[in-house]
Amino acid sequence: HTVLVWFPCMYLWSCGPLYLVYLWFTGQGGISLTSLCCAKTVSLCDTHTHTHTHRQTDRQTDRQTDRQTDRQTDRQTDRQTDRQTDRQTDRQTDRQTDRQTDRQTDRQTDRQTDRQTDRQTDRQTDRQTDRQTDRQTDRQTDRQTDRQTDRQTYYIYILLPSDILHLYPNPCPVEDASFLSKMLFWWFGGLVIRGYRTPLQAEDLWCLREEDSSDCIIADLEIDWARDLSGCRPTGPKLTEQTQLLKKLRQEQNSGFCLFRVLARSFGPFFLKGTLFLIFHDAFMFSIPQVLSLLLGFMCDQDSDLWKGFMFAFLLFLLSSLQSLFNHQYMYSCFTVGMRVKTAVMGLVYRKSLVISSAARQSCTVGEIVNLVSADTQKLMDMVVYFNAVWLAPIEIALCLYFLWQLLGPSALAGIATVILIFPLNGFIAKMRSKLQEVQMRYTDSRIKLMNEILSGIKILKFYAWEQAFLERVLGYREKELNALKRSQVLYSISIASFNSSSFLIAFSMFGVYVLVDDKNILDAQKVFVSMALIHILKTPLSQLPFAMSTTMQVNGDGVVIDSGTFGWSKEGPPCLMRINVRVKKGSLVAVVGHVGSGKSSLLSAMLGETEKRSGHVSVKGSVAYVPQQAWIQNATLKDNIVFGQERKESWYHRVVEACALLPDLEILPAGDGTEIGEKGLNLSGGQKQRVSLARAVYRKADVYLLDDPLSAVDAHVGQHIFERVFGAEGLLKDQTRVLVTHGLSFLPQADLILVLVEGEITEMGSYLELMARDGAFAEFIRLFAGNERKERSHRGEERDGTHSTGYNHLVIKQCFDWLKRSLADVNSKQTTCVKLEMYVEYFRTIGLALIIPIVFLYAFQQAASLAYNYWLSVWADDPIINGTQIDTDLKLGVFGALGFAQGVSIFGTTVAISLGGIIASRHLHLDLLNNVLRSPMAFFEVTPSGNLLNRFSKEVDAIDCMIPDGLKMMLGYLFKLLEVCIIVLVAMPFAGVVLLPLTLLYAFIQSFYVATSCQLRRLEAVSRSPIYTHFNETVQGASVVRAFSEQERFILQANGRIDHNQTAYFPRFVATRWLAVNLEFLGNLLVLAAATLAVMGRDTLSPGIVGLAVSHSLQVTGILSWIVRSWTDVENNIVSVERVKEYADTPKEAPWTIEGSMLPLAWPTHGTIELEEYGLQYRKGLDWALKGISLSIQEKEKVGIVGRTGAGKSSLALGIFRILEAAKGEIYIDGINIAQIGLHELRSRITIIPQDPVLFSGSLRMNLDPFDGYSDEEVWRALELSHLKSFVSGLPDKLNHECSEGGENLRYTRTQLVTATAAVDQETDNLTPVHGPSEPMMDRGLITEMDSPSNLISERGQFYLMCREAGLV
Repeated sequence: HTVLVWFPCMYLWSCGPLYLVYLWFTGQGGISLTSLCCAKTVSLCDTHTHTHTHRQTDRQTDRQTDRQTDRQTDRQTDRQTDRQTDRQTDRQTDRQTDRQTDRQTDRQTDRQTDRQTDRQTDRQTDRQTDRQTDRQTDRQTDRQTDRQTDRQTYYIYILLPSDILHLYPNPCPVEDASFLSKMLFWWFGGLVIRGYRTPLQAEDLWCLREEDSSDCIIADLEIDWARDLSGCRPTGPKLTEQTQLLKKLRQEQNSGFCLFRVLARSFGPFFLKGTLFLIFHDAFMFSIPQVLSLLLGFMCDQDSDLWKGFMFAFLLFLLSSLQSLFNHQYMYSCFTVGMRVKTAVMGLVYRKSLVISSAARQSCTVGEIVNLVSADTQKLMDMVVYFNAVWLAPIEIALCLYFLWQLLGPSALAGIATVILIFPLNGFIAKMRSKLQEVQMRYTDSRIKLMNEILSGIKILKFYAWEQAFLERVLGYREKELNALKRSQVLYSISIASFNSSSFLIAFSMFGVYVLVDDKNILDAQKVFVSMALIHILKTPLSQLPFAMSTTMQVNGDGVVIDSGTFGWSKEGPPCLMRINVRVKKGSLVAVVGHVGSGKSSLLSAMLGETEKRSGHVSVKGSVAYVPQQAWIQNATLKDNIVFGQERKESWYHRVVEACALLPDLEILPAGDGTEIGEKGLNLSGGQKQRVSLARAVYRKADVYLLDDPLSAVDAHVGQHIFERVFGAEGLLKDQTRVLVTHGLSFLPQADLILVLVEGEITEMGSYLELMARDGAFAEFIRLFAGNERKERSHRGEERDGTHSTGYNHLVIKQCFDWLKRSLADVNSKQTTCVKLEMYVEYFRTIGLALIIPIVFLYAFQQAASLAYNYWLSVWADDPIINGTQIDTDLKLGVFGALGFAQGVSIFGTTVAISLGGIIASRHLHLDLLNNVLRSPMAFFEVTPSGNLLNRFSKEVDAIDCMIPDGLKMMLGYLFKLLEVCIIVLVAMPFAGVVLLPLTLLYAFIQSFYVATSCQLRRLEAVSRSPIYTHFNETVQGASVVRAFSEQERFILQANGRIDHNQTAYFPRFVATRWLAVNLEFLGNLLVLAAATLAVMGRDTLSPGIVGLAVSHSLQVTGILSWIVRSWTDVENNIVSVERVKEYADTPKEAPWTIEGSMLPLAWPTHGTIELEEYGLQYRKGLDWALKGISLSIQEKEKVGIVGRTGAGKSSLALGIFRILEAAKGEIYIDGINIAQIGLHELRSRITIIPQDPVLFSGSLRMNLDPFDGYSDEEVWRALELSHLKSFVSGLPDKLNHECSEGGENLRYTRTQLVTATAAVDQETDNLTPVHGPSEPMMDRGLITEMDSPSNLISERGQFYLMCREAGLV
């Protein structure tokens, strides 16, 4: 019962001296005691001391009480006894005084003597009995009391501290597991059983251990990194923002080596512990062939005692079991370190993305960052697992060759020569594959980058019917990626064939040289199968070494001051701002004005530190709030977007909402300020997004406000309201420093200071009156555009502040609700069930039956050849010796070589065939995914996070490309190998079938538990991965806003939470693999024990050759069983990617892009007449009508301005014309053709729209203007001239071929707007857009209430007149 208790003690006693030596030399490694631990220890010691003292006091008191009680009892008993005796004596004396004087005297004397003796004896006996009874009772009572006290103390002070229970409601059981449980992974069994019985949920997973959490890992890593970069231990306080630390990385010339050094310092000790396990594993691994040699020697020696054979059989079982245990402890340590490295790298990448410069941002896209945290971190984890193989594999190879020398003598040199030939081949292949993988990853990055741009600008693509052009661009990258993958897979097939044939090649060379150099050299069973066992060991380092090398190589003063500032967007390019000298007094309102591209936004970026400062000094005193020109909205509730991590103060919140004119919007939104805002604010209009962005800044109560044209996207009357309530003399920010970029001339007289920018320089500076008095550029600017201002502002307000997104997206969410419940969240059915058989059928269907049948045939032929040459070796080993030699050795060697060569060719054929089949399936599945996504309606994109879609196109497609084919190769290979082993063992020992049957049942039992749990853990881990990508994507795009609000710490905490949530599912995933391997390899070791025992029992009937064949192959079963289930589970886990890709086939789809046989004229529309006949529009059946039977006729070349208040239906009408929403009733005719009867691309490519949000795609400027190359250069230049961009593009080095970065970030926002023909530009360019025409429909609640010319509508004093009066136009 107590033998297991001594194992940990023996372990500690044996390691104790080593640990003391380590402490002596390093001075590190001591166990540090926290204050909480010290307090508990002191309390516990005090409690035990008090208990011990109380126990001694009670015992002394009990003893004294017992003594006094015994004395009193004895005295009373003696007195009573004496009285009774005296009475009896007196009576007898009176009666017999005369008769028997002598007798009585004698009798009395005797009686008195006896009584005295009895009394003394009784007293002594009573006292001893009472004392013993009292002592036993006291001891039992004391023991029970002490046990209860000790238990209560233990529970209170050790097991149930409130802080631990609060922090870890579901702690990981490995913390409290016993030594044996940790070695055998029994502590994981509870989760396996739970996953088998009921589907696992996120709350069933254990909390992440403190040492695995992001906070702990990143905090320690940053300290080490700072020490490494600075060369000394940090003396300042701990960095909380991490900005200063990460900026130092830019100065590090060899950042990769620096990162490796810091990671090694942080995680090295735990990794070295795993390395120690690996060394023990190798020791047991090399002991097994020696014991096999002894067993085969026993089989040849008929005079040996039988007990020796049984001892050798048991030793084989014991050594195999110990080898398995230490191997999986090593793998557990490596995966734990790999998980921590992944957490560290993802955390550092996220922190780096928060401080990345604008110049670096142009070369580091969102797609690359997503690919970095998804695919590249996995390569780092692989590097951790295989790092030890770089130095240990050569040692293992040397040991194998040494033992082979002991068996075969100098003939082992032939094996060395073969290894020398195989090693450079694998190294060359690894190097070639590494280069091809780099090429493939470049194409993958480009594809993911383009997909991110497509998803971000999908509305532009649909309005302009550009889907086909961008689909072809994506497929172009995809084909290049697959070509690189195909070449890489062919090289990989050569590597696999050489690896799997390496054992044959080494054996063929050594045995051939051994028998050919001397006829007296005999190949007996001992030499053959011990050599084959050593060669089998040799295969592992030979396979790991090239992969390890490959993975290791991949892995009231002035608020704002600027003195003599010169700034640029990059270090190499021309400066965007020159000779800037600004002093902004605290509490003042500064207006910044200028033409398009004059540098207004760049000036704010310089104040924020977003540009590269080349000279001068910048100082911003106090906290900063920033409102960007293009509003950045988080995927959160409207309230969370405004509060932005601050404490909510109701009174101030309501003041901010009212001042920013958001109260009417809260009434429209379905859940008020609790409405969930789609990613990038998709369910808000442009004006609403801008007001939410402004409210976020106002709520902050910052010292300095940098406002980049926040009123450009709102109505005129709304802009006036916001200026008065927020920026003006009586506004909420009247006491704060405000720097306002604006095109609103009416606001300028109220500014304290006006800065006039021209081509990156401040040409004028002063108040409104001062600048007008100077009669310079500013005065000319005012006179030129003052007459047009009110008209242009009114037009921009009407165009921008529509209700398209508010009502449309909210209702679209309802329309797609059923599909979202099924697939968007990925947490319902996707977590609870295993992959359906249809997914396998779908995958193999895309491969094709014509390729599947040859694959199966090649695998069968491959294993038949392996079985044949192994059996041929056993026959050769049993060949009788005649005259000290074996006959026909040349023939035997030739047959052996032919069979091995046939196996190698078939291995190459199977791997190439599976790789090609995987590429075919991947190409079809990716194409289907791309078509399904691009043909989805806008509703789909507005409710689906882009992180989910990017995850499909990156992680899931990568799994289909590589993981599934590799898993199939492994699974089929080991499955046929297991069949070969079973055939060999059954042929050699038919009674082994009695053992194989229960082992097969146990195997199926364990496999069913593992597969069920592993499948659910894979789904939970996949579901928790997408939010990481979404958060990374969101943060990178809004990094300037996050920095301006100094919210880096909160966003870092959010990123840490998402990473930790993902790791809580990843940790049990890899532990499940270890649990499976330990159990299955134990079953395999039982088969080894059975085969060896049956061989010993059948020594008289079995030949040594067949015994060596059976036992050596049974030794391989431990790994084969584990790898079968592991590879099967890998395929099961990765086939989920097929399911996740195919699920988008069920999403709602748009109408066909083109209709076959369409008779639409090529020049349509020729006149441009538009007729609406009783046109009605609903966002979903059963809801109110957005448009109610509108009838409208627009004639040729007529300019019509549609006006109306928020929710009137203006944007709904535009959506209907472009068929973004299909008609519920009525028709729309353009040039007499019903638009519902033509294809979407036929419609959208013939008409155009000016979008609100500017979107540019990475590529040439010409591609952004004409992706189909449908126009000549002259026509493109003419369009640029009309957009006032000709001079700008002519000044670019590459002109039309100028490369635009992702999102157009290397162009200023206003130029991006001009390129995309947006209306939110300054007065001069806005004149390009006609506003008023001969007719002006007035809409209200989906109906046209008024329609006439603007002058007539004003004279009628209806709704149009009221809107004009509110805007200050009349």
